Amino acid sequence: MADQIQIEPIPLSSAHAGSCDGCAVHNAGALLKLGVDMQNWDYVVALAGNPNTGKSTVFNALTGLRQHTGNWPGKTVARAEGGFLYADKRYKLVDLPGTYSLLATSLDEEIARDFILFGQPDVTVVVVDATRLERNLNLVLQTLEITERAVVCLNLMDEARRHKFQIDERRLARDLGVPVVPTAARQGEGLSELIQAVHEVATGQVTCKPYRMQKEPKAIKGALDRLVAQLISAFPGLPNARWVALRLLDGDESIVQAVRSGELGQLISGTPDVAQRQLTHQAA
Repeated sequence: MADQIQIEPIPLSSAHAGSCDGCAVHNAGALLKLGVDMQNWDYVVALAGNPNTGKSTVFNALTGLRQHTGNWPGKTVARAEGGFLYADKRYKLVDLPGTYSLLATSLDEEIARDFILFGQPDVTVVVVDATRLERNLNLVLQTLEITERAVVCLNLMDEARRHKFQIDERRLARDLGVPVVPTAARQGEGLSELIQAVHEVATGQVTCKPYRMQKEPKAIKGALDRLVAQLISAFPGLPNARWVALRLLDGDESIVQAVRSGELGQLISGTPDVAQRQLTHQAA
């Protein structure tokens, strides 16, 4: 199957002016504030994963080492971007910091979370280690709480086979509600299928139905519902207000500060200063 699917890495400077207005869902304005310029690109793909899952190997294989490196705006954390062409569409691939969680207890986690939540990438690929699947699924489930457009890259399948692990990727895909693609990136195995899955999610050919916890404890349900309503009213266009509300109730200091400072509004459409004052007044 690999020889039937053409993946052509392209340098960042070669992007053309075409776009797919009816397909892309990314927030170009928010991405620009996060340091990623989507001019002349059709789709943006975020690459997330725990450390030591082979995420960098996947990134290098898909971009052909044609990369641009720099720092995230205002941060000392390095960022790598690359590009590839598939089915006449140009994809920008952004390598997020390796992280075990999106609960923003570290700078790396905060960067990854903000990119997925506010940048709203067309697809988020979560690279997991097939030999340590249980531990890696924590990040997968947190990602699926934020975005409905995701693909799980089940990497290091060569190591899994060496240890005689058997993984039913089709059952896992059904349970998670998103495509799951087995890969061994060091050998180039499964990368064509991964790109095809990314393309199908980005273009809407595949609709994800991610697994999410739908029930909250009764003790917080009332407060959660009220806070969600306030967030939606104060910050029109806020993606996944429920998730943001849960993080506020959990005392996520970075989200709390983003509300108080108005930074939250700056990453979405609307008037951030007015929205921040409105939410502060409602919460008082």
